[in-house]
Amino acid sequence: MPETKFQDFIFSIMMVILMVFAMVTYNIALGSGGLSNELFLEVLKALPLTCLIAFLIEFLFVGKIVHKITFKILDVKKSQPIFITLMISCLTVAFMCPIMTLVANLLFEFESWENLFVNWIQTWTLSFPMALFWQIFYAGPLVRFLFRKIFKNRLKASN
Repeated sequence: MPETKFQDFIFSIMMVILMVFAMVTYNIALGSGGLSNELFLEVLKALPLTCLIAFLIEFLFVGKIVHKITFKILDVKKSQPIFITLMISCLTVAFMCPIMTLVANLLFEFESWENLFVNWIQTWTLSFPMALFWQIFYAGPLVRFLFRKIFKNRLKASN
């Protein structure tokens, strides 16, 4: 959907903030036994660093890999746009979830190298279904809607 590097940058920032906020909230809630008002303050503290890391990983590496795979498998001219969108969303979660759960384990839950692998696998396993669900049904549609509103005139001009 983004047509320029600047638009891709803005789209990525919007998506990262929404995904990171939801997933950090989800993971802290899992670890603490549920949601609370204090939990949201904890999430806000973790958000800047986690968003920065997620943005750099997605924008510099994962986004490029996901687009290469998607457009190698799907023909843009023959495929319906929804399938391209779903493929990009699913592949992004498939790459970002294991990477970001490892990052989160190292930054926020690291106790010892001895337990890192099992903690990471557990976090990844618990996070993946939520990340995929959140991306496909909420974050993805909301960010695309807001992106279209923000860049409405530019998107119309290019079409």
